[in-house]
Amino acid sequence: MQKSKTAIVWFTNNLRVNDNKALYEACDKYERVIGVFCFNPRLYENTQFGFKKTEKYRAKFTLESTEELRVNLKALNISLFLCYEHPQLFLPKFCLKHNADALFFQQEFTYEETEEINDIKKLIPENIEVFEFYDQLLYDPSDLSFKIQQTPQVFTDFRKKVQKYSKVKNVVYPNKKCKENLLNEQNERITLETLGFTNYNITTQTAFPFQGGEHSALKRLQEYFFETENLSFYKKTRNGLLGTEYSSKFSPWLANGCISPKTIYWKVKEYEKTVEKNDSTYWLIFELIWRDYFKFISMKHGNDLFKLEGIRQINYEWKTSKTLVQKWINGETSEPFVNANMIELRETGWMSNRGRQNVASYFAKELLLDWRIGAAYFESMLLDYDVHSNYGNWQYVAGVGNDPRDRKFNIKLQAERYDSNGKFQRTWLQPILF
Repeated sequence: MQKSKTAIVWFTNNLRVNDNKALYEACDKYERVIGVFCFNPRLYENTQFGFKKTEKYRAKFTLESTEELRVNLKALNISLFLCYEHPQLFLPKFCLKHNADALFFQQEFTYEETEEINDIKKLIPENIEVFEFYDQLLYDPSDLSFKIQQTPQVFTDFRKKVQKYSKVKNVVYPNKKCKENLLNEQNERITLETLGFTNYNITTQTAFPFQGGEHSALKRLQEYFFETENLSFYKKTRNGLLGTEYSSKFSPWLANGCISPKTIYWKVKEYEKTVEKNDSTYWLIFELIWRDYFKFISMKHGNDLFKLEGIRQINYEWKTSKTLVQKWINGETSEPFVNANMIELRETGWMSNRGRQNVASYFAKELLLDWRIGAAYFESMLLDYDVHSNYGNWQYVAGVGNDPRDRKFNIKLQAERYDSNGKFQRTWLQPILF
């Protein structure tokens, strides 16, 4: 009797069933499919700047997302195995144990991730085929009108080229159930304690009160677009500071791969046909293109994304004062608007886009602190941390990235414009100042 052909799908930051190319291809080509997600200990260790790479907010979101994925995969007769282990140590053994014929996963292009992938490729038996897919992008690299190394240095040039010459592919869905398989081994129970969090009270006063997982992402999409029609006002409200509705709030689900950018793109197109097409619907797509841009910049420049001189190779005199950094983190600077935003981040793992630009500009342009320290803190705390957007935006603000203007924000004017009645600052600074 011929054995069933078996594929392992290694999930990383693509925690979804819909529009997951690796999962789709594995289900299409193999009879048995087993899912694996590794809670990588490396992601819960301290960085060189003293922050955990992943703090409690994103850790909790990941746990919720993997539980949702487990349920959704079960409907396709696919088991999801969870472990707290380095993937390059675990996956080769797991593939051997289950007589795997193939390993499917999402392609990565930043240093730490590609090092892990290269180690895995070296360690798994040669008879196991490896398939990897660019699956976190709106535009597939093969569909660009230019080579990755020719990615324009200015966003507007990039946007015009992709909008004119490239097309967004359709989403894909697993079209059949796999042969049923139940893993014999006990699935490891992963908790916040497993990941090193013992004191993890999380406030309910947050602009992002949502859970992780594909279901929550699709529910939010439906609500924001078709139930409330808030998408029609996105461009007017996107610089808000309080509440759930001033922006789409898709970014945490996008960063963790609970929803794909293509899914959002095509839902915008559906909205434009059935509800209305205006500046706001265009602007949401515009933001998705910005997200793609930082990913292509990352592919083009590699490790320069993390270097002090940035992709522009500019040498500034940066400070590393621990006292100044801690005051910024604690919300104890001379700027109440900066302080309110930093306290919100510390207490919730969330900060508005307007807030991020201001606190990053203050950190790099007023305090003149090493921008990589700020970026590492954001990496630790943000629910929606995405390596390419985070480091790309910090370089942009610090003047070593893609902004040829090298501007800085006037914090007081920004506060007057976007928090004119002081409500946001009062929300987070009481009883400190008000």
